[in-house]
Amino acid sequence: MLLALTLSRPPATDLGYLLSKHPARLQSFELSFGQAHVFYPEATCERCTAALLLDIEPTSLVRTKPGGFPLEHYVNDRPYVASSFLSVAMGSVFSSAFAGRCGGHPELVDQMLPLQAELTSVPARGGESLLRRLFEPLGYELELTRLALDESFPEWGDSPYWHLRIKAETRLRDLLAHLYVLLPVLDDEKHYYVGSDEVEKLLRRGAGWLKEHPERELIASRYLKHQGSLRRETLARLREDLPDEQPPTEKVERLHDLRLQEVLAVLKESGASSVLDLGCGEGRLLQLLLKEKSFQRIVGVDVSSLLLERAAERLRLERMSERQRRRLTLRLGSLVYRDRALEGFDAAAVVEVVEHLDPHRLSAFERCVFEFARPGTVVLTTPNRDYNVLWPALPAGKVRHGDHRFEWSRTEFAAWAGGVAERHGYQVELRPVGAEDLVHGAPTQMGVFRRDH
Repeated sequence: MLLALTLSRPPATDLGYLLSKHPARLQSFELSFGQAHVFYPEATCERCTAALLLDIEPTSLVRTKPGGFPLEHYVNDRPYVASSFLSVAMGSVFSSAFAGRCGGHPELVDQMLPLQAELTSVPARGGESLLRRLFEPLGYELELTRLALDESFPEWGDSPYWHLRIKAETRLRDLLAHLYVLLPVLDDEKHYYVGSDEVEKLLRRGAGWLKEHPERELIASRYLKHQGSLRRETLARLREDLPDEQPPTEKVERLHDLRLQEVLAVLKESGASSVLDLGCGEGRLLQLLLKEKSFQRIVGVDVSSLLLERAAERLRLERMSERQRRRLTLRLGSLVYRDRALEGFDAAAVVEVVEHLDPHRLSAFERCVFEFARPGTVVLTTPNRDYNVLWPALPAGKVRHGDHRFEWSRTEFAAWAGGVAERHGYQVELRPVGAEDLVHGAPTQMGVFRRDH
């Protein structure tokens, strides 16, 4: 799969500064699903093109997308078309450009530049009409060529793939954000698990343009793999005229970021030097823990090998210094089976995990964490079901996420937490996370368990 980015105004080699990639060098990057290569087919004062070539290892698809027919992992279009694989590669390889950083020439970041992006094979599940509906409202001029199934056999007809070229006077980071979001939308597929973190990612990459896009509902639906609860949350947060009952926390800050900061504060207050992140997911809390020198030993545990791979990518594990690498372990494991490797830690975090367990597994979870692992401090967060009536996009009686097996009211959580503490020799303190409503409480509830000595 090839993406070509072209700047056509002198000095066009400014593109190298914007991408933080030198035009005279071939650079290669290891990804969990293959390799990405960046090179410059042309680099003159008048015109400069940077190419991102994505080389997907077919056997990696066995890990990233289980199931399907026996040869699907090896016989498919994924290595050849623009998809979520390309979006992930762009985010990793061009991270500084996405962030608006340009060392040595910061003035370039906000300049409107004559830019072009060319993609050799785009799966547009909606055809030319969808391509135009997605890109033209953003100010792009499109050049489209429908690809044949096989040029040697024209009677076979056209394929669902397109050669796409888009042009506009725009900032580079805006062009990259548009492609990052819209390529998986066109493909209507993602190669990885989509959870609540994807809402935050979509809102971050869509900042400044998604709210005004006429196809924002379709974009949200496809980007989030048609998960209705995530789509509704996204659209509610994009509305300009938010109703008064919209949760105040969501107006001013991202609830998940606030939740992580609150958990981090508790862990720091505990004086812990060794910390477990149980159900670490993509590693967002682990990122914060690594920044704190007081945490000398950090272990992230998750039941999903795919999420652990994504955590390793987020944390740049392969590029981490040896000193930092000794502090961190990523471990595949379940929270309902005893694991002696998790015993002896000062503290543990269980952030938005317990509600994903089937209710009949809660007793096993309780024993694994509080009886066997038995850290000195456990900080656990979970949604407050009482607060759900304040979410305008959430139908009555529904949980916030399709994978939630249950959600506790404040009374139910207090009863469960109190019982756990009494059974295992802990004291528990209940805290709200997020702006509190006088009637319904805060959107998230936290239990801080401290072991009796």
